[in-house]
Amino acid sequence: MEAIKVRSDMNLIPEMNGGMVAANGERRKAIKRPDHIKPLPNKEEEVQDSEAMVGETQKSQNVWKPNVFYSQGMEMFCFAGREINIRESLDSFGALIWPGAVALCQYLENNQERFDLRDKAVLELGAGTGLVSIVASLLGAWVTATDLPNILHNLTFNLHRNTRGRCRYTPQVAELTWGLELEENFPRSIYHYDYVLCADVVYHHSCLNELLLTMRYFCRPGTTLLWANKVRFPTDLQFTENFQNAFSTTLLAEIPQEDVKIYQATVLAPKSPKP
Repeated sequence: MEAIKVRSDMNLIPEMNGGMVAANGERRKAIKRPDHIKPLPNKEEEVQDSEAMVGETQKSQNVWKPNVFYSQGMEMFCFAGREINIRESLDSFGALIWPGAVALCQYLENNQERFDLRDKAVLELGAGTGLVSIVASLLGAWVTATDLPNILHNLTFNLHRNTRGRCRYTPQVAELTWGLELEENFPRSIYHYDYVLCADVVYHHSCLNELLLTMRYFCRPGTTLLWANKVRFPTDLQFTENFQNAFSTTLLAEIPQEDVKIYQATVLAPKSPKP
């Protein structure tokens, strides 16, 4: 969920091996691109994975209301009839579960007819612990979860732990720094997502402009962006205003007890020329 300031003063020169060399001689490792072609759905027998799933589906509980338990750095949720165990870490904001993520998961589960993720290509920005990406995967989406390099290890662990053998598509993880080399790493010509999901990506950091730029880059005609966030700081309100100016937006839900709002955004319709 964290972001890094874009280094606009660096002139990058491509190498034959796909890496980059800066004008000052600094070498940068090339980022591995995620797959851009949706694979065939997993086989039914793989989705069952019966032995691994024993006891995890709590049929007696209301699947529309998540249950949350916490113990020694682990949180347990119940979404889409599945038990989800999330490993957290205090090393980074991106390794913790925040209210916006829980709210967005609940909203997606409760509104499957309106936002049908089955067989859709979904990108999550600032995926953090992976909870939203896990739930989207359980709801049938082909998910690419993105975050900074130091977040990816725990993100990958949580995704694999909670989706293996359960999902129609196997989710993938990719490195993405807001506002940095978007066209190089996610070329417009081959990457298009039906949904872009963002949860609690707006907080007290200095990369809000880069975040909005990244949202605009991935939210194209035919894309729906869903953003859930807890309001914490005055800068959150300023970002919300900029967000509403950048997109055609709808306030989908408010959770007053958590100060969380969920927005839908699509690209702005072109303005009609003045007569």
